[in-house]
Amino acid sequence: MIRDRLYLFDTTLRDGQQTHGVQFSTSEKLQIATMLDNLGIDYIEGGWPGANPTDSEFFAQAPKTKATMTAFGMTKRQGRSAENDDVLSAVLNANTPAVCLVGKTHEFHVVKALGISLEDNRDNIARSIAHLTSQGREALFDAEHFFDGYAANPDYALSCLHAARDAGARWIVLCDTNGGTLPHQVHAVTEAVIASGIPGNHLGIHTHNDTENAVANTLAAVDAGARQIQGTLNGLGERCGNANLISLLPTLLLKEPYCSTLETGIDVESLTSLTRVSRTLDDILNRVPQKSAPYVGASAFAHKAGLHASAILKDPTTYEHVDPASVGNARIIPMSNQAGQSNLRSRLADMGLTDVDGAALPAILERIKQREDQGYSYDTAQASFELLARDELGLLPSFFEVKRYKVTVERRKNKYNKMISLSEAVVVVKVGDTKMLSVSESLDELGSDRGPVNALAKALAKDLGPYQKAIADMRLVDFKVRITQGGTEAVTRVIIDSADGAGRRWSTVGVSPNIVDASFEALLDAINWKLVQEGAEP
Repeated sequence: MIRDRLYLFDTTLRDGQQTHGVQFSTSEKLQIATMLDNLGIDYIEGGWPGANPTDSEFFAQAPKTKATMTAFGMTKRQGRSAENDDVLSAVLNANTPAVCLVGKTHEFHVVKALGISLEDNRDNIARSIAHLTSQGREALFDAEHFFDGYAANPDYALSCLHAARDAGARWIVLCDTNGGTLPHQVHAVTEAVIASGIPGNHLGIHTHNDTENAVANTLAAVDAGARQIQGTLNGLGERCGNANLISLLPTLLLKEPYCSTLETGIDVESLTSLTRVSRTLDDILNRVPQKSAPYVGASAFAHKAGLHASAILKDPTTYEHVDPASVGNARIIPMSNQAGQSNLRSRLADMGLTDVDGAALPAILERIKQREDQGYSYDTAQASFELLARDELGLLPSFFEVKRYKVTVERRKNKYNKMISLSEAVVVVKVGDTKMLSVSESLDELGSDRGPVNALAKALAKDLGPYQKAIADMRLVDFKVRITQGGTEAVTRVIIDSADGAGRRWSTVGVSPNIVDASFEALLDAINWKLVQEGAEP
């Protein structure tokens, strides 16, 4: 069977950079572009040359890619020729093989925002696209506000598309700019566009996620015949984001009817890097990965209920729609007070403990339930669960003993005569027969206060004697606090996420009425789990 070619267009570096709070550096854009190219994306939209220094610098240093590097800009302004429009010239000067221009297709925006006639706007589109093609560039036309424009005046909206197509545009891209169109509407309008004479293999779709339908809208357009999709990694984008390519790619490559009727530049094996790509982007943005993210989230293949875990052990397809490994993810069997022995056996097997006496299982489950009644949560803190289970089984080494610790918080003026907070932590540990005292402050390299928990973490990890090398690459990447009870019975639960140079990420939990004590307990678990994984000798 001959499969249609579906082209993948990534706009993380341009539209994704419109995300509130996101500003890529040039080096970060280069890193992301390389990831996209290795993944097999067809087009990489690098930004708007001339719009800001970072985008201009990126195109000056753009890596050699198999993907078609694309510059973004807008159609020429009224009263200027395409040849003499300096904004359009800046886009062309990026020397990319493809250029994507955005233009108005909604009569309301033409009249109100641009203040020109409908005919002039259509002429500007045609002349801009014709100028691109005369320069030997592959031209793409982003039809801004197209679905709203089609609803208001379908004849005019379509005439703008045909003006771009007749001028030589390779791709006409239908944009749901405000993100308010629903899947059945996208499907119907895309079919109408194709019926008007623009073939599907020259038609793209660009959706926003303001109704949580960006992925569904993209698939609806593909179902109707569009053969280019635009989106961003992790759904980055203005307001609520763009169509999430991290969700779209495995759906298109692993799910029917797409996997048997369409082909892309990405092979199925490349999908195994998808989780790493998603989390690398989060690392660049200094964000915590969304655990519930489809396909790549840490909870995407987590099976908490005992009934589910029992079935999973017999056949994973009972509760998994794809193999976690196919997208570079992994199955998790969390432990909680809802867990049964099937969950426990599976989780122990993941820890490498496959030959456990069945008589020990009820004691572990009972201990979990007792501790969760006190405020602990092990469905997210898998590393703390492993330590608890090993301790119950007599398999947890004692690496060091904490003799005491102290944290002080001080308000004082710095050299600039400004009041600042400063935390100082003192930790005394005993390793073998040797006591070690470590002191650390909470200030970072820039002189900013990072708080008492940061000071504690630095002091605890400062000198563990023979174990120092094993924990040298550890870092704290997230810290969450929750009050689990109210009033005078309030209990604080702290979850700490740690990571290391081997790419491992683990979560630990601490519980106490005192937030510092809870934090210290979670920190201790994080270090002990790391030492276990490194095979440290007690």
